[in-house]
Amino acid sequence: MNAKMPAGETPPDTIAPAASALDQDLHSEQDLHTEQGIHAELGRQLQQMRSAFAAEGVVTLEVRLDRLKRCTDLLLDNQQALCTAVETDFGCRAPVVTQMADLMTTLQSLKFARKHLRKWMQAEKRSAPFPMNMFGARAMVHYQPKGVIGIMSPWNVPINVLFSPLIDALGAGNRVMLKASEFTPATSQLLADLFSRYFDQNEIHVVTGAANVAAAFSALPLDHLIFTGSSQVGRHILQAAAANLTPVTLELGGKSPVVVSASANLEEVVEKIIGGKIINSGQLCISPDYCFVPQARMEEFITLSKAAFARFFNGCLDNSDYVSIINQKNFERLTAYVEEAEQQGVELVNLDPLQQPWRQNPQRKMPLHLLIDPADNLQVMQQEIFGPLLCLKPYNELQDCINDINRRPRPLALYYFGDNQAEQETLIATTIAGGMSVNDIGVHYACDDLPFGGIGNSGMGQLHGRDGFRTCSHAKAVLNQGRVNIPKLFGTLPPFGSKVEKTLQRVLKK
Repeated sequence: MNAKMPAGETPPDTIAPAASALDQDLHSEQDLHTEQGIHAELGRQLQQMRSAFAAEGVVTLEVRLDRLKRCTDLLLDNQQALCTAVETDFGCRAPVVTQMADLMTTLQSLKFARKHLRKWMQAEKRSAPFPMNMFGARAMVHYQPKGVIGIMSPWNVPINVLFSPLIDALGAGNRVMLKASEFTPATSQLLADLFSRYFDQNEIHVVTGAANVAAAFSALPLDHLIFTGSSQVGRHILQAAAANLTPVTLELGGKSPVVVSASANLEEVVEKIIGGKIINSGQLCISPDYCFVPQARMEEFITLSKAAFARFFNGCLDNSDYVSIINQKNFERLTAYVEEAEQQGVELVNLDPLQQPWRQNPQRKMPLHLLIDPADNLQVMQQEIFGPLLCLKPYNELQDCINDINRRPRPLALYYFGDNQAEQETLIATTIAGGMSVNDIGVHYACDDLPFGGIGNSGMGQLHGRDGFRTCSHAKAVLNQGRVNIPKLFGTLPPFGSKVEKTLQRVLKK
């Protein structure tokens, strides 16, 4: 049997951590619901995978490429079923959205990894120190698989954000335990079924379940743990992993800012910002949360936003291209942000051209709203939004934007729009963020040759491409000494005499 944990609802400030399905040999339903039983069963699976990894020995290029190829086949063979499952979980998410946001980006990453994997696997030559380098010493770094890597993935882009670290882990030669989100149960169960068809369970093992399963999963003595989710949950993941000294990569969220320069072509810029913000109805970790607009151009920005949104959507509630909020709890959370802003007198601009009443709609669709200069103490400026709300902040000097960004927790993404090269360079040099796109939204994520990850509150460690391969590998330093006995040659073995004194005199000087 495939035991399934009950689905819960997303915590208000959580990009829900994935949950996973315990496989077929659980001893009882009662055992399933105990932390001890769950942890024991996951531990048994981990040990089986460790044994399989050890028995395999060297993980060849051919084996790694075959595993990546099977991932490609899984996605292409079952794309219709995957799109249907995601739409079932969201309530309304057009197949084309899943094809673009989940399948296309994942397949591009798979193609990139397969193309470059041979080069990434090669040992890297380093410089041996003097005087060893003079006598034939060679210094190398060998990238080895770590063993069994755990991946906990979220619900918002449930295929891509699961496969992205999986590609890194498989390319590096590891076996993988996957915890897929309980907030997308149809997608998670389908993925569990598909992986069991395309892979041996000791290559990739999918777990599904609620928060208690996630807690047990994060406490496993894995060889590396990758978590994508909220900063709040990330702290718990890090604490659980610390008990086993498990290395952790965290891709968290935060409030990603946009700076619009006075030099920008505002019509083009607004179309890109609104177009980027409405992807998945703003339910992306790199979606912009607040946007600095030159004060003199604020009204123009609002007018252009209305026009851009109307070009994209002739109404939201009955539009199959407009993505629903994932569940009722998140819908209520976002609604509460709007209502708090209204009560505090913030100017709100609903961009829906039809202005349909949206607060009670059964599909949980919220039109994109602009909030004009909300106070910092409001929830919409304190919490990661993760939905179709965009705060606009007027400014006069670029330094004001920089000061505002730097006094907040470090964001996962930062965006600049404009043609002023000096401004762009100043913003890059004087702010810290996980990554940055210039004159577009989110495009740095789509570049597999760039590392992707956060810093501080927005995460730690890097994924994607060569950087993800190295995150999931152990960089083993190997120094192959030459034939000359260096200590004997330079007199650095006892009893010490004049020879070592002369050596030290040559070295210990300015």
